[in-house]
Amino acid sequence: MKTRAFGRTGRNVSEVSFGAWGIGGRDWGGADEAESMATLHAALDCGINFFDTADVYGDGLSERLIARLRRERSEPFAVATKAGRRLNPHTAAGYTAENLEAFVDRSLRNLAVERIDLLQLHCPPTDVYYRPEVFATLDGLVAAGKIRYYGVSVEKVEEALKAIEYPGVQSVQIIFNAFRVRPAELFFEQAAKRRTAVIVRVPLASGLLSGRFDRATVFPAADHRAFNREGAGFDRGETFAGVDYEIGLAAVERLRPLVPPGATLAQFALRWILSFEAVSCVIPGARRPDQVIANAAASDLPPLDAATMAAVQEIYDGLIRPLVHHRW
Repeated sequence: MKTRAFGRTGRNVSEVSFGAWGIGGRDWGGADEAESMATLHAALDCGINFFDTADVYGDGLSERLIARLRRERSEPFAVATKAGRRLNPHTAAGYTAENLEAFVDRSLRNLAVERIDLLQLHCPPTDVYYRPEVFATLDGLVAAGKIRYYGVSVEKVEEALKAIEYPGVQSVQIIFNAFRVRPAELFFEQAAKRRTAVIVRVPLASGLLSGRFDRATVFPAADHRAFNREGAGFDRGETFAGVDYEIGLAAVERLRPLVPPGATLAQFALRWILSFEAVSCVIPGARRPDQVIANAAASDLPPLDAATMAAVQEIYDGLIRPLVHHRW
């Protein structure tokens, strides 16, 4: 597993890391805890040393499973969690010092640690980025020793650009994949200038870029890919990267011929993301050991040539850009 610098923190992380939303169970149609633990162990076996979770994934279950992993293994690894989405209603006014500290204390208990490696604001309302007192609160939590670093998870490029104006923001987590290309146009350049770590989430467009789905695929009612296609539960861009399902399937068929021999479409999609130097790590989810092993293998693929990168861009420009480029 290759590693990359994580911004200006002095740490290196596995370029293919682990997104722990799926092992929380909710929003993905349920998960088996024993299989989730086997998957986490397989991730460490593959050289993955960075795990991304959140306090709302399974109402803390995902955090507690990672805490269990730390008890069962001796290898060092970093854990990033998120806070904010427990607010109900989820409004900018709720991002108070009292609430944020309460969320942090809960995650400290779930993760069974004295200090959180990386705390991220969990896709807060846009107005939060214009409230310096929120980031001052995070600075205070660093000073108090409850968090080591902090960053943000964003929905929009504009939010990412605003967030990195705050000097304490060490990382930005953002959706970026072959169906969501806009972050590469300006944000990546600015993040690199500030040495801000970039964590790429939804790298496979909720599995669409795995190539395993077709028009007959049926998702469980509790799976966000069934209920959130129009944004009924949370931001539409979190499901299939905001791309219309039928159009996404058509784009996938045009991508298939570009996949090099011996690789899967999912590995190709991850390798495409890793072609961008500003990316610190990509965090595909996995719910079974074979999935995490396959994801990790993307780190071993050779770089994609210029013609392939241009072909992916052409597919995006022709089919996807009109749907998503202006929205996120």
